[in-house]
Amino acid sequence: MKLSLGFSPCPNDTFIFFGMIHEKVDTEGLSFEVHYADVEELNQGAFAQKLDITKLSYHAYAYAMEHYALLNSGSALGNNCGPLLIAKTPMQPGEIEKSNIAIPGKFTTANLLLGLAYPNIQQKTPMLFSDIEDAVLNGKVDAGLIIHENRFTYQEKGLVKLIDLGEYWESNFHAPIPLGGIVIKRSLPDDIQQKVDRVLRRSVQYAWDNPDDTQSYVAEYAQAMDPKVMQQHIDLYVNRFTEDLGTEGKEAIEKLFTTAKDRKVFDTPDLPLFI
Repeated sequence: MKLSLGFSPCPNDTFIFFGMIHEKVDTEGLSFEVHYADVEELNQGAFAQKLDITKLSYHAYAYAMEHYALLNSGSALGNNCGPLLIAKTPMQPGEIEKSNIAIPGKFTTANLLLGLAYPNIQQKTPMLFSDIEDAVLNGKVDAGLIIHENRFTYQEKGLVKLIDLGEYWESNFHAPIPLGGIVIKRSLPDDIQQKVDRVLRRSVQYAWDNPDDTQSYVAEYAQAMDPKVMQQHIDLYVNRFTEDLGTEGKEAIEKLFTTAKDRKVFDTPDLPLFI
């Protein structure tokens, strides 16, 4: 059985999916047609139900739950890995709320966290995550919300951190921060959903056991990224929650959804979050 699968070309995604798409692990008779896209494009694809399995932001999952359920494996969730709000010079909270802020997409978890921390921000400019640092440097925006590998490069460009939204979440809600997860269509049979979850877990384990085998594939899609930054990216976003959410991971996701619903950021259908 062939299933369509979408994930980003970021190192953490290519690292964990390498084993299953290259049949380095037992795929239990499944094969995968891969689609690469930026996280916000994947979010929009989930809203349109384009793919059988896809990476998406946890924020976006609130709007895709009717058609997708979350796998136990594959998530980007953890501690000290949240998005950062950066600028050219320090700013006070009142200044931040009056600023034009570049965001990596309306439905990213980064934008959700920014809204929880600063609910009165009026002006946001969505753009590709990799363009945000330059937009801040060039004065196109006052501040930028960065994700992925940009957290390792902004200081080299002379930019300053205004707030670490991961620290904001963890200190206020006492839970690891859920960033993105892997979902599968609810319309697929339960046994297929469980099979995909097992295969993905094997793929994560394979990557950990055979990191050298994944290197050329990860580097191919990381393009010009410095190898050191590429490894930092993997080390930060691939962790025990990626292998299996477990009770702690699931409770963190439930807390994010409950908080957002309580603050009327979104509502969700009465469906189970997980497969």
